[in-house]
Amino acid sequence: MSRFDASHDYKHILRVYYLARTISAREADLVPPAHYNPTLIALASLLHDVGDKKYLMPGEDGSTMVQNILLEFGADVSLAKKVQEIVSHVSYSTEIENPSKIQEFITVNPELAVVQDADRLDAIGAVGIGRCFAYTAAKGKGSLQEAIAHFQEKLERLKLMMKTRTGKAMAVERTERLRVFRAWWDEEVDEGRQGWEEQERVSG
Repeated sequence: MSRFDASHDYKHILRVYYLARTISAREADLVPPAHYNPTLIALASLLHDVGDKKYLMPGEDGSTMVQNILLEFGADVSLAKKVQEIVSHVSYSTEIENPSKIQEFITVNPELAVVQDADRLDAIGAVGIGRCFAYTAAKGKGSLQEAIAHFQEKLERLKLMMKTRTGKAMAVERTERLRVFRAWWDEEVDEGRQGWEEQERVSG
């Protein structure tokens, strides 16, 4: 993962890990309480970007990377396989392609809901804004305005895709921060243009 850009760096991994721990702990205190396997949540959150197709090199197979890493470090085969299955279902694009498949998987593997929510929470709010610009810059394509457009196209919709009660609650404030920032952006962009147009009318 050393070749990943700042939007998907080690600090992102740590944020997702701690968010996942926070979500699972809070869910356990709710009524009715939710029960998760802490080992699966820890490993899946730490490894959730391993094998991400956005960063795969030619010839690499992301579908088994997590499992292979865990096996190399002596993990039990069943544990390695289960973590790989969870990681393979985390991404936004995977859920968009087949939402019902994700729901069915979560019914049997509720840990996915926690890891998904943690990853998506890190994509919104102030941190999400920074990551959005970082990813756009790293890919070397798209303007700042196109990055802002991504807020409405995807980021502001993530709130509706949260699975846990805690994730849904946390997403409300972070989504509002996206909207406020976008409003500020639009205001500042329009301010210069509108001011110039007004000056042109006065001068004309």
